[in-house]
Amino acid sequence: MRMKKFTAETMPEVMKKVRAELGDDAVIINQRVVKQKKLLGLMSTKTFEVTAGIDDVELPVKQAKSKVSLPTEIVKSAKQAEEKADAQAEALRNELADVKAMLQGLTRQQQAVQYPAALTTVLAKLKKQELDEELITAIGDELFTHIEKKRVQATTESLQKEAAAILRKKLAHLPMGGFHESKKFIQLLGPTGVGKTTTIAKIAARTSLEQKKKVGFMTTDTYRIAAIEQLKTYAGLLQAPVEIIYSISDYEQATKNLARQDIVFVDTAGRNYKEKRHVEEITKLLNFHEQMETYVVLSSTMKQQDLCDVIDQFANIPYEKFIFTKLDETNSIGTIINLMVKYNKGLSYYASGQEVPEDIEEASLDRLIALLF
Repeated sequence: MRMKKFTAETMPEVMKKVRAELGDDAVIINQRVVKQKKLLGLMSTKTFEVTAGIDDVELPVKQAKSKVSLPTEIVKSAKQAEEKADAQAEALRNELADVKAMLQGLTRQQQAVQYPAALTTVLAKLKKQELDEELITAIGDELFTHIEKKRVQATTESLQKEAAAILRKKLAHLPMGGFHESKKFIQLLGPTGVGKTTTIAKIAARTSLEQKKKVGFMTTDTYRIAAIEQLKTYAGLLQAPVEIIYSISDYEQATKNLARQDIVFVDTAGRNYKEKRHVEEITKLLNFHEQMETYVVLSSTMKQQDLCDVIDQFANIPYEKFIFTKLDETNSIGTIINLMVKYNKGLSYYASGQEVPEDIEEASLDRLIALLF
């Protein structure tokens, strides 16, 4: 690099000299102010001194421009300014979002004030069932429109029936009920403590006793000895074979061993499925093929956000329905409907107790809505 010092009485004059001699591609290496005393030290003058340099190698115009750099302090300052601007923009976006939410809340409150008492009662019941606010607002708007069109005095009972019809229409496209008879393997996934083993025993018992099907079991829950013994106990009562799966080769062999069974129920380990690695373990252990139907089992007593965290981890696993347990331990089932709407999934069964096979019910849309109200 060729370097040279330039001096002048003002900074613009110095920079003019730098550009004139080294061109626009020059790099500022150092700059300082030099004070010089005159007349026996009674007076002083300032001179601006700049050290600049330029590479001797000639580069294409575009490439040369890319080599231009600035002093470290200037670059650092510019970066800090950019980060500060980004932070301010993000804060402004958050403030606008808060204002928007507040305005929406005020709008809903104003609408609620205009609602007839019967309509307010119905919406309050839905809120008590913990239905999502957005869904309640949509139902409230449709009910209010219904009242305006009918021009009649609406009662709580009539509006409740209308609300049920609105919900039924919103959920009508989702699959409901038990497993498809064309499927041979029925697999249950879900976090620990939701009651998968008991649920699978209930469904298998009904399949065996009511439909006279030959059932078999597989389990990948090798982490808990008690879980294997529990499943073996249920299998013994049904005189059904059990295969324990430790690896993909075990699964393939178990498939051959259970070839004569009409339906094979696959129980999986209950893990903390908020962690993606546990889901990956299942996908490596099992073969998701055309003959397998998979359900995600969840507890109706869990918080909705916790349920969403679990469900999100199963995004890449093919399943179309939920099973909800422990309905006897909660007074609200709005969360079930919220998740069906949010994830566009149907409902297969809901369980409400430990008795096998009594405490389980095949889901239907009419029954679900009846439970809500």
